Amino acid sequence: MTSLLPDALRLAWWGTAWLRGHVVADHLIDEVVAHQATHAVHGLAGLGLGGAETETLIGGLGRLRAEGADTIGAAFPAEGHPAGLGGPAPFNAAALDVGEAVVVSGPGVEPSVGLVPHETGRATTWVAQPARRRPLTDLGEADRGLRAALPAAADALAALDVARWRPEVADVLMNLRRREELAGPPGVPTRAVDLAARALQAQEICDLALEDDGGAVSLGEAQRRADVLRPLARAAREALVAAGSPEGWPPAG
Repeated sequence: MTSLLPDALRLAWWGTAWLRGHVVADHLIDEVVAHQATHAVHGLAGLGLGGAETETLIGGLGRLRAEGADTIGAAFPAEGHPAGLGGPAPFNAAALDVGEAVVVSGPGVEPSVGLVPHETGRATTWVAQPARRRPLTDLGEADRGLRAALPAAADALAALDVARWRPEVADVLMNLRRREELAGPPGVPTRAVDLAARALQAQEICDLALEDDGGAVSLGEAQRRADVLRPLARAAREALVAAGSPEGWPPAG
């Protein structure tokens, strides 16, 4: 279910598949645009890559492919945790404002090109900036981190009596094996698809548990709730970055 995926992960998966010739343009548009009306790319001309200031998604990615781009990797930064980012500071700040971005790289694309999504109504514009290649967590390490963080968070939430103030969280924790089915395009490892599904589930737990419904009896309790969930949220972001970063996937075959 593509609509469940963040914009950056959808573009990383299907954009990379298109750059590498695994899917056709129509498939890319269907999966990336999804429920919206349009996606466009803005600012490539300002980076010296020619073309119009704002182009269609296929036009912008086609321009990058002509320069040698063959990989689009996702980033999901949060304050104090620039997951998937390598700089420079203006790109990191723009990505942090939105909470996601992608980095386009490949032979001949130096520096890399960062794209930050800006949504207006049913249209998304990916704004281009110079970006640097970034440090990545591999799939195995991200998987282990998420597997360790989830039971720790579950135990801590139980100690905070999660069932009393957020029964929805308790339901999700009791049914961790029941997840929405995800499917990636050709070339995305099954391990990456599974990791993304579990990371999104972990983010759902964090989002539900942090919703302010009057359940926290004090500011101190609300702070304890946030402290308990911080490691899980961090592990979920790292997992999404690993799942959406073709540079760090094991070789196919």
